[in-house]
Amino acid sequence: MSLIQSARMNGHDPYAYLKDVLTRLPTQRASEIGQLLPHRRGPA
Repeated sequence: MSLIQSARMNGHDPYAYLKDVLTRLPTQRASEIGQLLPHRRGPA
């Protein structure tokens, strides 16, 4: 399953979700990277 489809299935706008993830990625701690996954973020 693609990340785009996974975001859609979890109620996120794919563009907004990817923009947010790519913005947060450089400062996200490696141990907390799982928090960026669509199913862990809750619906938009």
